[in-house]
Amino acid sequence: MKLVFDKTVRGRTGVTLPALEAGIDEQCNIPEKFLRTTPAELPELSELDVMRHFTALSNENFGVDSGFYPLGSCTMKYNPKICERIAALEGFAGLHPFLPQLRYGGMLVQGALKVIYELERLLCEISGMQACTLQPLAGAHGELTGMMLIAAYHKDRGNSRRTEVLIPDEAHGTNPASAAIAGFTTRAVPTDKQSGMLDVGVLEKMMGDRTAGIMLTNPNTLGIFNRDIEKVVEIAHRHDALVYYDGANLNAVLGRFRPGDASIDVMHINLHKTFATPHGCGGPGSGPVCVNDKLVDYLPISRVVKRADSTYTLDYDFPKSIGYIAPFYGNFLVCLKAYAYILMLSDEGLREVSANAVLNANYLMNRLKDVYDLPYDLQCMHEFVLSAARQAEHDVHAIDIAKALIDRGFHPPTVYFPLIVKEALMIEPTETESKEMLDAFISAMREIAELAQSNPKALQKTPVKTAISRPDEVRAARGMDFSYKG
Repeated sequence: MKLVFDKTVRGRTGVTLPALEAGIDEQCNIPEKFLRTTPAELPELSELDVMRHFTALSNENFGVDSGFYPLGSCTMKYNPKICERIAALEGFAGLHPFLPQLRYGGMLVQGALKVIYELERLLCEISGMQACTLQPLAGAHGELTGMMLIAAYHKDRGNSRRTEVLIPDEAHGTNPASAAIAGFTTRAVPTDKQSGMLDVGVLEKMMGDRTAGIMLTNPNTLGIFNRDIEKVVEIAHRHDALVYYDGANLNAVLGRFRPGDASIDVMHINLHKTFATPHGCGGPGSGPVCVNDKLVDYLPISRVVKRADSTYTLDYDFPKSIGYIAPFYGNFLVCLKAYAYILMLSDEGLREVSANAVLNANYLMNRLKDVYDLPYDLQCMHEFVLSAARQAEHDVHAIDIAKALIDRGFHPPTVYFPLIVKEALMIEPTETESKEMLDAFISAMREIAELAQSNPKALQKTPVKTAISRPDEVRAARGMDFSYKG
């Protein structure tokens, strides 16, 4: 596909602009050093040329609306378009964050404040927690907020020695970074080879008077639910450490497990994975943080409160708060979509989400485990991890399988993560895919497994149906060239 500059025809234009009045530069007081001395080198195209170019470009994209996207650990599911329509309502989308809360037209923002207040209550009910903040702008930002709350808790209690956070090696990769940014050092807890979960015996030995907390991903990155979670929490609390729950995989347990019921202290929820916002491409996201009564006093300000007259306002009077962690009140329209999604599905619908997500994952896993290695042959939750170690014996690796899927119309799964599985293929089908689509994916994966034995060289050349086949990915990352050479 040609670049837009290569399609230029001199003199062709798709827009007519009025001529600038004489002396306009002087009137605008633009410093001379910023004035262009030669015409801008812009592409010269008709409106139709531009339209066709960008339509063709958009067709090169892949998304949930165009195909199956089984990206493990990311919950790339289809989201109902009605939530997008609600977020586009002028009464919400047109609000300015500096509008007054109560006086002088403040009723304009009462609806938005009510959404924030009620969504916090709904997320507390779903998580089993005491209080919530919607300010974190993404999942990792929620992790950081949670770790800052734990740091504030220990500082308030005079626990200056609590400088270490334990993180299982089957946790999400952002966990160590979030803990480190919050000022903690981290240590990895190994995975038990039999259960696929953190080794509880090793955890107990690692706990000490320097331990501030432990960060759990549950279900973990292998898609396995930790059946010993209450024991893990008991061990942490016995050593006066707090438990952080990475709620990125909440889609697997909606309506079936509430972290607060297991005495977990703090968690984040990815609205952009679980509650009706498309995931990926850098955002927008939202990572609300829910806490139990130990951490309520430290939540970020400002907080939406309901007054005696049933109006809503912002309260800043929380002296132990960690302060602001985001401008204004988070990604409000993402929160609005989550609010609509939860009200639309209700408790029964949310339970159905998790049921179908788990069913789809187990169906795929059991249909593929005879042709790919399954390091942990246990019932999975919403996702599972295969290994291409068997295919690697024929010099076909996880990356080759991923590339081959592109030619067959599927987005690749997550590869080479988690690190504890060699040649990992991490697959998450989500609850929104049909059996017909899952069967088509199974057929493609089985065909690729057969080719790995019969014709491995064919897989090493894929994809062959795309505009670019096999770029040098290391060179592309380290030697990027953004300049256009006509």
